[in-house]
Amino acid sequence: MKFTAFGWARSVALCTAIATLASCGLPQVGPNKRQIFAGSVQREGDAFIVSVNDRVTRATGVVPALGFSESFINANQITSDVIRPGDVLGLTIWENVDDGLFAAEAQRSTLLEEVQVDSAGYIFVPYAGRVRASGNTPDQLRRTITKDLEGQTPDPQVQVRRLAGDGSTVSLNGAVTGQGIYPIERPTRTLSAMLARAGGVAIEPDIAQISVIRGDQQGTIWLQDIYDHPQLDIALRGGDKILVEADTRSFTALGATSAQARVPFESRDLSALEAIAQVGGLISTLSDPTGVFVLRNEPAEIANQVLGRDDLVGAQRLVYVLDLTQPNGLFQARDFVIRNSDTLYVTEAPYAQWSKAISLLVTPVGSLSSVTSSLGG
Repeated sequence: MKFTAFGWARSVALCTAIATLASCGLPQVGPNKRQIFAGSVQREGDAFIVSVNDRVTRATGVVPALGFSESFINANQITSDVIRPGDVLGLTIWENVDDGLFAAEAQRSTLLEEVQVDSAGYIFVPYAGRVRASGNTPDQLRRTITKDLEGQTPDPQVQVRRLAGDGSTVSLNGAVTGQGIYPIERPTRTLSAMLARAGGVAIEPDIAQISVIRGDQQGTIWLQDIYDHPQLDIALRGGDKILVEADTRSFTALGATSAQARVPFESRDLSALEAIAQVGGLISTLSDPTGVFVLRNEPAEIANQVLGRDDLVGAQRLVYVLDLTQPNGLFQARDFVIRNSDTLYVTEAPYAQWSKAISLLVTPVGSLSSVTSSLGG
């Protein structure tokens, strides 16, 4: 009976020691649920703690939109016949006299093989002078040159050909198969056609963003939007700069997950459930599925909607709580949208803290027994 009482007292002492250890300096991967809740506004902290439900999911499901301005979308396709600065033209001029202005003896035509349109849009034609070429079609330029030469030679006949030149080109950079400068030709007058001409994108299409810089304007869209919304397959202009790059958004994963790191988005829309899976999921012996937190600086308009208020000004610290053990917990995690710069934090399960406390108490005893056995041997 004394032995039983002694054993009972020792068990009580052990449990007390474990509880004492668990309540103080045990190693942790980060704050536990109690510590996070202690920083809430309700407890004189500076963060709002919000349990995720369907209403919160709808209010926070805002993803920054990408797109082109009206000036990009409404621009008509340029015709391949319009002459532009930098184009190279070929001119042939026939004269109706034997001793014409251009022709040598026994020759009634002359060929100007390459005439480049200057930066101001003009070309020089002998006896016609400086002629405006930019903005005209080859036929319009032909009529202009013919009219200018009529005072110099009777009934001149002029042919204008548009040769390959650098007047209408775009540059493609970034994650494309073939970076470089490409001319705008009849088959490549739109954004998707030009990307195909360069060999397509060299990254996963789901995370590819396309930026077009035109003068002092810039627009960015997702690659998939070109095919989902044909109006975004804009017409190109000479001098456009096209940049293809991967999505730069990321979130930070910390706590009791299989990986702790800054994690880039692997898809255009990322849910909390996908984010957990992306870092390897929860650890069955360590993670607390009732303590999945998403920390975010929320704009005032969204924070007011989430909290049912209208008095908040400026970005607010919000901590969203997901409980995966609830009947619809997985659905809510699947629908809750992760945004750029979010922090995904998973707390440790209480069991993990007790395991650490027991390990710390048992290990010294085991080590002492080993030493005693060794000395006794």
